[in-house]
Amino acid sequence: MNTKRTRGVLATAAVLGTVGAMGVSLPASAVAPSTAPLLAPYFTELDLTDDSQVTTADLDVAASALGLTSGAEGWAEVAVIDTNADGTITVADLADLAQRMIYDDGPFELVEASVLDMQAAMNAGVTTSVEITQTYIDRIAAYDDVKIDPAADGRPLNSIITVGEATALEAAAAADAVRAADGMTSMLLGVPVAVKDNYNTVDMVTTAGCGCWDDNQTATDAFMVAGLRDAGAVILAKASLDEFAFGFESQFSSFQPAGERTYVASPYATTRTAGGSSGGTGAAISANLAGIGFGTDTGGSIRVPSSYNQLVGVRPTVGLASRDGIVPLALSQDTGGPMTRSVLDAAVALDAVVGIDEADAATSRQQGLVPASYTQLLATNALDGARIGYVASMIPTDPTTARLWAETKAQFEQLGAEVVEVPTSDALNTVLREGSGSTNEFKRDLNEYIATHLSSDVTSRSLDAILEGGKFVPERRRSYEQRNAITEETYQAWAGPNGTHTTVLADGKTLVTGMLDSMDLDALVYPSGTPYGTHSTNLRLSPNTGMPSVTVPMGQAIAGEQIPGANVNIEFLGRDFAEGTLLGLAYAFEQATHHRTAPALYPPLG
Repeated sequence: MNTKRTRGVLATAAVLGTVGAMGVSLPASAVAPSTAPLLAPYFTELDLTDDSQVTTADLDVAASALGLTSGAEGWAEVAVIDTNADGTITVADLADLAQRMIYDDGPFELVEASVLDMQAAMNAGVTTSVEITQTYIDRIAAYDDVKIDPAADGRPLNSIITVGEATALEAAAAADAVRAADGMTSMLLGVPVAVKDNYNTVDMVTTAGCGCWDDNQTATDAFMVAGLRDAGAVILAKASLDEFAFGFESQFSSFQPAGERTYVASPYATTRTAGGSSGGTGAAISANLAGIGFGTDTGGSIRVPSSYNQLVGVRPTVGLASRDGIVPLALSQDTGGPMTRSVLDAAVALDAVVGIDEADAATSRQQGLVPASYTQLLATNALDGARIGYVASMIPTDPTTARLWAETKAQFEQLGAEVVEVPTSDALNTVLREGSGSTNEFKRDLNEYIATHLSSDVTSRSLDAILEGGKFVPERRRSYEQRNAITEETYQAWAGPNGTHTTVLADGKTLVTGMLDSMDLDALVYPSGTPYGTHSTNLRLSPNTGMPSVTVPMGQAIAGEQIPGANVNIEFLGRDFAEGTLLGLAYAFEQATHHRTAPALYPPLG
């Protein structure tokens, strides 16, 4: 990606005077939209026209104030743009203001492009949503089911189950029309998104990775998908997953003969799994087959593939984003969230999918606890003064992860954080040892989805029918039989109001929140895993408390270590609905380190 593209047209116009006087022709998208997007402070703090962004209208106001000095009439209205604090509105102030516009007329490269890069290029007319969408479609066709890796045992990515080509291009054209008429109405306007194939979509079937549900064309979108569409995003594709989101291998049977299944591969080492269960999302976003991705996480299914594929992953508080319209695994722990190439992209994506939904009672808890935009909490100095805790037993001892943790801890401290060891306890170990609800809850929760959402065209409408039909990953037969044998009594004893699992989760939330409060910690941190592996019960802390976590790359294995190039993520866990704090901390670390690397096997086309 060209990270040094200039905003030459607007900067020149601002320096020389008013935009209109220079006769500079700008696309309609550079004009203030009717509904302003919410952006990170850098792009909003110099706004002069009260629309939460900097546009040509702000440049006009600033240019008319050129030469104005402090104390003069009208100074209060423009003082905010006196960025050099010399008491005069100068050409330098106008140039700085111009740099705050999301507008970039330089060359655009889609590979590794962030949402901000895409919006700046589309606002400048350098590219369009249709062009971006078509390029992603072309990349999927060129790379996804083709063996690219020269290694003899390398595999295709197999990260996408369905591409909604026609509907995606229609949505992209509609986004381009909105931009031409009203400007950038959202940071997701025209951005192509891939969602895990357990999210309902009205324009593509939802298989949950199982050939038994190849005909599941739902009548409605999942709540989170509807939020993405409302924000102007283009729903491009359904990403592959471990069948019914059960495991970390990402093997699926969708659209295959009975008895067959396919594995998802990591774009960094196609002989290895992309992780799971959201492995398809992880591989697709990392290989630049879509702009933004969404997965689901019950016991690690966003964070494992994020760590394997050098992505930022967000497992939100249970109750921040509705699970309605997502095929469940265990609703006591299920939650959906973004998987992206940057923290900024994750914050933008999260903004679109939060909200209270009557169909998911857990979302009522978020009332009054969600910021106007998570992007407003991103700051490069967020770690300065922060108190970060860690539990020694959650730090792996393999050479790669131990080295990366030591480097990360030192980086936190260099950035101004105090890193504090948190003592372990029997109570914490009890929380970490608690298992997933994926066995005891699956049958009951799946039956609720079947009754509410499953298309009438699907004949396999129970676990009995799925087992009889034989169109599932063959290695999973025993797991399905075990889940099918769970009785209502077993479910209630586990996940009922007074169930053992319910009690552990509630106690876990109280315990870990108390740890954070008593030690005045902003977050707990721990590696999400090891190179292409997991560590002990680290991944259970978030689902066994319902508390949010954000995982971000902390570096890769080097020569002489096992699996050179393999990535490991660091995970930040915080209080309920503290996603903004966690994203801010992760952003500060990301901006200081820039550990993500693009997979070399999947370069720009042509």
